[in-house]
Amino acid sequence: MKLKNIGLVLCCLLAVSAMAQEKEGARKKQRKNNVVQEASVDTVAMDMEGVEQMELMESPGQLEDSPAILVKVSNKYNLSDRNDTAKYDKLWLKELYENQSLFDSIYSTVTNLEVDSLYHYDLDTETLKARLKILDQKTPFNIAYNPSLENVIKTFLTRKRGLMQRMLKVSQFYFPMFEQELDSYNVPLELKYLAIIESALNPRARSRVGATGLWQFMYSTGKMYDLDVSSYVDERSDPIASTKAAAKYLSKLHGIFNDWDLALAAYNSGPGNVNKAIRRSGGYTNYWNIRRNLPRETAGYVPAFLAAMYIFEYAEEHGLQRERIERPIFDTDTVHVKNLITFNQISELVDVSIEELQILNPSYKLDVIPYVEGKNYVLRLPREAMGKFVANETAIYAHVKTELETEEKPLPDLVKAQDRIVYKVRSGDYLGRIAERHGVGVSQIRQWNGLRGNTVRIGQRLTIYAKNPVASNVSRTSSSSSNNATKSAIASDTKIHTVKSGDSLWTISKKYPGISIENLREWNGIRGNDIKIGAKLKLCSC
Repeated sequence: MKLKNIGLVLCCLLAVSAMAQEKEGARKKQRKNNVVQEASVDTVAMDMEGVEQMELMESPGQLEDSPAILVKVSNKYNLSDRNDTAKYDKLWLKELYENQSLFDSIYSTVTNLEVDSLYHYDLDTETLKARLKILDQKTPFNIAYNPSLENVIKTFLTRKRGLMQRMLKVSQFYFPMFEQELDSYNVPLELKYLAIIESALNPRARSRVGATGLWQFMYSTGKMYDLDVSSYVDERSDPIASTKAAAKYLSKLHGIFNDWDLALAAYNSGPGNVNKAIRRSGGYTNYWNIRRNLPRETAGYVPAFLAAMYIFEYAEEHGLQRERIERPIFDTDTVHVKNLITFNQISELVDVSIEELQILNPSYKLDVIPYVEGKNYVLRLPREAMGKFVANETAIYAHVKTELETEEKPLPDLVKAQDRIVYKVRSGDYLGRIAERHGVGVSQIRQWNGLRGNTVRIGQRLTIYAKNPVASNVSRTSSSSSNNATKSAIASDTKIHTVKSGDSLWTISKKYPGISIENLREWNGIRGNDIKIGAKLKLCSC
């Protein structure tokens, strides 16, 4: 009986197991069918649908870039970007433009700063000490209270208060750019305040000795750090290129002195003067201990820098307002130019004023962006104008090329930096004569040297990018070198000129390339300008 019951149970279990296996098999079969169905949809049907969609989207004709036809309507071209954008804030443009006149003020202040003079201003000394201590903890500079520093801070808060207020506003355009470049070279971001002391944030500032740009580079120092200088371009005035160079130079100076205060002093007066001051002080390496042995300008340089840093950090405490600007630097953009183009053409095509182009592109001295193989020259524009330029680039360059080919007055040839000379003004010189002698324009000499008028003084040194380097070299070399240059410029059978009616030293010098009025005077013993008809003038020092 028991065996029958066991057998019955086993039969039931086998039947249940068989039914379960059958159901599982059905489920697996269903899943397999589903996978096959899904796979067929993914790989075949959907691919074919994509192909059909692509065929429907295909253009019936050949796709082209923006049409290379520019239509002029009411003295403006019809270039437009894809989106409507806000107009440039003209008040901000005016702020930047007017700021260029502040360089003379800051330059005079720093060079003639009386750091030991007393100025009355409601600033508690103990409060100032506490604030300077906080600043010292935040920066790598040696910021400690000093009566001279207090006097400089009070000077800026009284006599130069308006200038500091303007700097607070204009700095919002330049400081983000400075910080980015300074950070990439791992130098203190506080060095951005140095540009205030150097140039009052004027990229075209030029000192009486020829230092140029936001960071006031001399020609030779700028060349050390690959800043391009030619008749068209001066990268000492380019905000980004010059900031990179300044960061490199300051980093190198810090490597020499291992002290940021001394690095600043060396940046202003040169490492040699700082070394002399250290020796004369008996070996001190603290700026305040060697200050009396530094040149007058440098004696006020570091205190002015520290004072500017203090005022920017505690502007609100002294009633200075941080008015927000409408367009910081990141509301502009750059593009590499692919052909020579003038500011006049850019202004006309993308509806940006020439004044705005000059402010955004200060390194182009003649309002022309050249194209030179192997060099990258960039154009900076407001973002809304950049959209117009890029969207119509092909048409723009075609238009510019056509316009330049039909221009009656050709653009000046590009003169490279190696053709640069420094001319010392002599008695009887005037800009017209100097320009004529070197084959350049009076306006160019004014631009290259930051001259506001036509007045020059005897002994003044002028930077000139001569188109006739041979003639320029002859006019400023000794008699022996003049002879060599003249021999190469004058044919061997032309040694004497017989003076005719209407001749003058100037007209004679123009007839023979490479000869100046000074050469004729020297070679023929002439003191003034009088020459007699029939006189025979030597055309060399032979």
